[in-house]
This record gives sequence, C-alpha cells and structure tokens, in this order.
Amino acid sequence: MTTRMTLQLTMRRNLPWQASRRSLLRAALVTGVLLPLLPWAAIAADDVTRWDGDARSAARLVAGSQRAADGALRAGVEIRLKAGWHTYWRYPGDAGVPPKFDFGASQNLKRAVVLWPVPQRLVEAGGTTLGYSSDVIFPLRVEPVDAKKPVVLRLKLDYAICEKLCVPAEATSELALGTFKGSTSRDAALAAAETRVPRVAKLGADGALAITAVRREGDTKPPRVLVDVAAPSDAVDLFAEGPTAQWALPLPAKIDGAPVGQQRFAFELDGLPPGASDRGALLTLTATTPGDAVEVAIRLD
Repeated sequence: MTTRMTLQLTMRRNLPWQASRRSLLRAALVTGVLLPLLPWAAIAADDVTRWDGDARSAARLVAGSQRAADGALRAGVEIRLKAGWHTYWRYPGDAGVPPKFDFGASQNLKRAVVLWPVPQRLVEAGGTTLGYSSDVIFPLRVEPVDAKKPVVLRLKLDYAICEKLCVPAEATSELALGTFKGSTSRDAALAAAETRVPRVAKLGADGALAITAVRREGDTKPPRVLVDVAAPSDAVDLFAEGPTAQWALPLPAKIDGAPVGQQRFAFELDGLPPGASDRGALLTLTATTPGDAVEVAIRLD
C-alpha cells in the first residue's frame, strides 16, 4: 500500500519584484537601466496578475481571449518552477500532495473548473510520482452567474514543490475576466496547455489512441486490473485513479500479453480506504502518448 508525504513546513513568501509598475519605471529612469533589461516578470499586463512566490516557484492567473461556445470564460493558473523542482498532478502517485485551488472569494462566479494537463512520471526517493518538472498552466473554464458582467476571479492556491526535499507553497491572485477583446498576452500558451488536457472518451472508442478493454482479475491477492490500450507507437503510458482522493492505487505497469498493435498495463487493487470495496467502483483511466491523451471512466463490475 502506498503512502503520502506529510508536509510540515508552512511559509509565506513575497517576491522582491512585487513592487508597483510605477516604482519599477522610476527606478529604471533614476539608475539609467534600460527597461528591456528588467526581468520580464517584473511588469504585469492587465490580462495577467503578478507572480506570487519566490525563486523556487511562483503562481499567477492569466486570461484567455474568446469565450467558449457555451459562454464560459477562458483563463488559467500558471505555475513557474525553478530548474530541478517539480509539482504534482491531481493524483500524485506514490507520494506528494496535489494542488488545491480555492476560488471561494470570487465575484459573479458560478463555477470554475480546473483542467489538468497530462503529467509525467517522476522518480523520487520514495517511489514514482506524477507531476510537472517544468512550468505549467492549468486551464480554467470560468462560468459567470451573470454573463453580461465581468467575473472577478480570486484564487487561493496551496501546492507542494519538491527537489530533494518537499516544501509547501501558496499564492493568491485576483483577475477580472470578461473585459478583454482580441488576443491576450498568454493566449497562445493557454491554448497550448488546453491541447494537453486529455480528451474524454468511452471504453472501446475508435481512434489512434484508445482504451480498448478493462478486465478485473479476482484470482490474485490483492486483485488486479488489466487494461489494453491501442496506440500509434510503444510510447504510451497509463494512469489509474480511484473514485475519491482517499484511494491510493499503484501506478500501472506494462506487461506482456496485449493483442497485436496494443499495449497491456496492470495494477493491483491496493491502497483502498479502510472498508472500501473495489466492486462497482468507478475508476478513471488516462492513457497518454507524446501528442495525445484520452480519459475513460469505467466501473469495475
């Protein structure tokens, strides 16, 4: 059974470049330093917030340009990471803590849905985790209460960052959405992050990448699940999540026996919460390749 890390250090950090834009301009004129030589993070545009963090990591809100077809606004939470540091996916794997996004203090907000780009496997001293080892944008679907009025999006973010040791991090940001026309400064980066979010698909769906079969083996202790994935190449991976965050399923491993042109993965039904049963449990399976990803919800009958 896997275990989760316990983070003990709590701290609040303020960046030295969190001065006002006017102060930065004044300092540049007084010292004769050319503005292009200032760190680009020192000056925030109207469609992004200032970075909140320190030299190891920082976070901010960014706005997208057009609304979605259903009227939802496009935005994102961008996390910047120092080289050698990483943060975690919604299911962190053998250890770690997933980011926690709190938009409760926002105005005119009906709902903010966090979309999760595909993570990668990261080897740590305590095992293998799932996360991001470079800068990442988590796209947001922001649904207003009144579509005719802007949304004041207020974020409180708690997340973990790790190098050799892991420490907690936090950030707060506020950004008004629904007032931008044309492209925003981070629109292209946000669109790229949106393409990395897995497509929701059904079991057995056609496509270059598809989860074709899932089978529970009950003759092993603990039972295990076999998953077949059709992919355009051998560079395919699979992640498995339980119905709640309290499930700590092992990371799937490739095994032999797959049909021609497919890859087979297996994982044990271990790490269940006390008293939980895998019978009828709703699992989320995510298959990934370097250029594609699909997410399938299946029930273990």
